[in-house]
Amino acid sequence: MNIKNIIFDFGGVLMDWDPRYFFKTYFNDDEKMEYFLENIAQSEWNEQQDKGRSLAEGTAIQIKKFPEWEKEIRAFYDNWTVMLKSEIPQNVEVLRKLKNTDYQLFGLTNWSEETFPYALENYDFFQIFDGKIVVSGTEKLIKPDPEIWHVLLNRYHIQAGESVFIDDNPKNIEMAKSLGFTTIHVLPDTDLEKELASVGVKI
Repeated sequence: MNIKNIIFDFGGVLMDWDPRYFFKTYFNDDEKMEYFLENIAQSEWNEQQDKGRSLAEGTAIQIKKFPEWEKEIRAFYDNWTVMLKSEIPQNVEVLRKLKNTDYQLFGLTNWSEETFPYALENYDFFQIFDGKIVVSGTEKLIKPDPEIWHVLLNRYHIQAGESVFIDDNPKNIEMAKSLGFTTIHVLPDTDLEKELASVGVKI
């Protein structure tokens, strides 16, 4: 297998993002926090902002549905940077090592166009991608829609069969596999360097 390209998802792979990092202290009540995140500010709602809906519109829609939770809903994007806790150091270290190889490095992320610039400005490892990043909020497409992979392939003139795709979401991994990518499903205990070596990537 001749791998030429390595494509990274960001959240859960290179960045540790979780709304609980803010809301745990905010609510000081785990049961109430989990209810809010499962029923009011659920991931399906946040994904619409990742798909290109503005934060203001998303917030307004949810407040209209759940007026009694207005304060908490507004707090979600007002405190988004607290939810972006840190980079995931062991995986970022692998990315930094890859910088000194001949592999082309790309990002393919489900991320709001409004919040992604904060990450770009505050975490220097994003510069390693040299701008070769496809952001769902900008494209108005979101994984696992196959179209977003085609945007990446067409924009940078690369082939799925020569590419490794790394993600923490099993649905995205399944879609990428079906499109012909070699895949690595990242879990909290994944040794990314070892997994890359197992598919023929030499660091």
